[in-house]
Amino acid sequence: MKEGLDSFFENYLESKSVFKDKKVFQPNFMPEDFAHRDEQLSMIANILAPCLKKEKPSNLFVYGKTGTGKTLSVAHVTSSLQKLSAQRSLPLSIISVNCKLRRVADTEYRLIAELCRQLDREVPATGLPTEEIYSKFNEALESKEQIVILVLDEIDHLVAKAGSGILYNLTRINSQLKNAQLSIVGISNDLMFTEHLDPRVKSSLSEEEMIFPPYNALQIQAILNQRARSAFEDDVLEPGVIEKCAAFAAREHGDARRAIELLRVAGEIAEREGASIVSLSNLDKAQDKIEHDRIEDVVAAQPKQYQAVLLAVLRLANHRNGFLFTGEVYEVYSRVCESSGLRPLTQRRVSDIIAEYDMLGIINAKIISKGRYGRTREIQMSLAPSIQDKVCKILERSLDIGPAHDSDDPNGAEETSDPVSSNTVKTENEGDD
Repeated sequence: MKEGLDSFFENYLESKSVFKDKKVFQPNFMPEDFAHRDEQLSMIANILAPCLKKEKPSNLFVYGKTGTGKTLSVAHVTSSLQKLSAQRSLPLSIISVNCKLRRVADTEYRLIAELCRQLDREVPATGLPTEEIYSKFNEALESKEQIVILVLDEIDHLVAKAGSGILYNLTRINSQLKNAQLSIVGISNDLMFTEHLDPRVKSSLSEEEMIFPPYNALQIQAILNQRARSAFEDDVLEPGVIEKCAAFAAREHGDARRAIELLRVAGEIAEREGASIVSLSNLDKAQDKIEHDRIEDVVAAQPKQYQAVLLAVLRLANHRNGFLFTGEVYEVYSRVCESSGLRPLTQRRVSDIIAEYDMLGIINAKIISKGRYGRTREIQMSLAPSIQDKVCKILERSLDIGPAHDSDDPNGAEETSDPVSSNTVKTENEGDD
């Protein structure tokens, strides 16, 4: 076996790769030219530019779905600011934290401790009272005259873990500072994030807001062409690969990051097959692999309550054609909770979870008005039937409940598909907290 492996690795080293520079496909790769984001880059630059004159910039909130260029655009602007401030000896410090990283920003203490460390102030990982860790952060800020721009990527995850109180404390900190001033740039995939914040936090935090729209097919195609020129050897892409990759990404999600990942995996599949050309069939195989792996990973990682909501949507979709509605999903969700021993959440919270699945691209959910009956969501599954079956099994196994039977109509005999006429269906503003 060892000789076989040695021979395999020797052949691998000697084989010609389809890739020229694979680093171009990494999520943190910073392209020199940002295609189709000139307007957004200009807006961010205009908002943050006052720091170059030693003036505090407005707080900024950047929204948009995954893969729309939010993080890279903010990083590009702040990197330019940092270079210029270093050249001109301007008192500017930029701190960036990904709030989704575990053991970095999953508690208020850990986040403030991380901010202290990035300001060259060592603090213990645990053990200090909250007031003392804030005091050390204030001391680090006040150690010199400076403008500090704090970039909190995935800020919605921070609030979900640590509560909105931490944002209130950060926005109020300037009133305690004399030498320094702090501005916050929040980046979130959740367009409704600030709607759930305490009004006091919202009013002091969201001074400027901007939304990054999804890319269309032509824009994704331009981005892929730009990356492919740097990443692949010449003439290794079969005609139509870039176009098909862009069309798929635009149709499904408008996510440039996933389109770039799809192109990378297609290249890796071609290389494993010993091919010298990345073909359309390689792209199809990559699409199937990524979709299955992504959905399974996302579903398996969800909390039990989230899994119960998704299972309810899937079971209802298996018995219904057309749109599903929030109230109907909630009825089935309650039964799933009963079977799995979970305590049901409120209908408003279930509606929020549905919105998060919409953001992940697992379902499509659109809010519609029913006049005096309030609002509800029109829900459709966006997964292929083969994936839906697999996801159902993963969820049933995780929740330790058996599969639904065809004879068990999840909607109930007397319920109708119309959320207005059915007495058992509630719209989003009924049955809430």
